[in-house]
Amino acid sequence: MPEIVEFVSRGAAAITPAVVEKVLRALPQWKLEFTQIYEPLFPHLGQQLDFLANAVEDFAEGAYKELPFYAVAQATFALLYAHKKVGIIPDAVLNLGRADDSSVVRAVLIPNEKAFAIYAASQDLDWTRITSQP
Repeated sequence: MPEIVEFVSRGAAAITPAVVEKVLRALPQWKLEFTQIYEPLFPHLGQQLDFLANAVEDFAEGAYKELPFYAVAQATFALLYAHKKVGIIPDAVLNLGRADDSSVVRAVLIPNEKAFAIYAASQDLDWTRITSQP
């Protein structure tokens, strides 16, 4: 997974406040899209993406400014990546199409676990239900 972590770090380095604002405008539609994810091998992916979308949205709208910008940038990159239907593994590939999306999302959740757990608590969410599992 070190390669995925490096991939996420490089992608997050390109995220600016302007990109976050652009993603913010797309999030309502993307959230609907994320609820439609059904991938038995990655059962937590939809919920994880929804959590990241909410965190980015709350940060961008000023409702929660305690997240480090690096965590917001990584989360934004993960949302952009998951929204694109073509990635390292195209989403259409049976049983594997969401493996890369799941890996990217977990590469954001795991190193930022402390900040995201605090955010989850502030939103009355059970962090253990979000999980960093596939």
